[in-house]
Amino acid sequence: MEVNQGFSPRAKEDIELVQQALTGDQRAYAKLMNRYRDSIYFLLLKMVHNEDDANDLTIEAFGKAFSNLRKYTPDFAFSTWLYKIALNNCIDFIRKKKVETLSLFEFSDGEQGEGMRMEVQSNSPDPEEMYIRKQRNKLLREVIDKINPKYRLLIELRYYDEKSYEEIAIETSLPLGTVKAQLFRAKGLLYQILLDGKEHM
Repeated sequence: MEVNQGFSPRAKEDIELVQQALTGDQRAYAKLMNRYRDSIYFLLLKMVHNEDDANDLTIEAFGKAFSNLRKYTPDFAFSTWLYKIALNNCIDFIRKKKVETLSLFEFSDGEQGEGMRMEVQSNSPDPEEMYIRKQRNKLLREVIDKINPKYRLLIELRYYDEKSYEEIAIETSLPLGTVKAQLFRAKGLLYQILLDGKEHM
C-alpha cells in the first residue's frame, strides 16, 4: 500500500496494522478494535440512544470493516474509512427500526412552528460529526419528499431558505395564519412519517 505522506503517525501505524491483519495476524485485528472500539461505540450511542443497540452496531461495524479489509485503500485514513462504515450501518439501522431520536429531528408543540431543528448543532464539528450531519440532512430530504407538495414548499421556504412567515405569505399569496397552520401540519406529517414510514400525500 502506498501511504499518504500527509497522514499522522497514528494513521500510518493504523495502515501498518491493516497490512499485518491482512496476513492473518489476529493481534493486529485486536489492536485496531481496541484503538477505535470506544470512540465508535459512543458515536453510535449518540445516534441510537440505546446501549444494547450501540454495542451491537459497534460489533457489526468492525465485522463489516474486517471482512472488507482488502477493499481499504490508504487514500484516506483507516479511521475515516471505519467511521463511514459504522455510520452508514447505523443509518440503515435507524431507517429499518424507524427510531425517532432527538439527534435526527426536534419538534416543538407550539403552533407557531418555532423550535423545529433540522440538524444537530455542534460548537466544534469534527469530520465525523460533519459526516453525520450530511447523512441526517440526506435522510431529512428523503422524508420531506414524501409529503404533499404544498407542505413541502413551505418547509423548504421556512427551514432551507430561512424565510420569515411574512415573507412566505407574500411569496405564496397565502394568509399569514394559513402559512403558520400549514407549517404546523407539515411538521406533524414529518413526525408521523418518521414513526410509521407511511407516505402522506
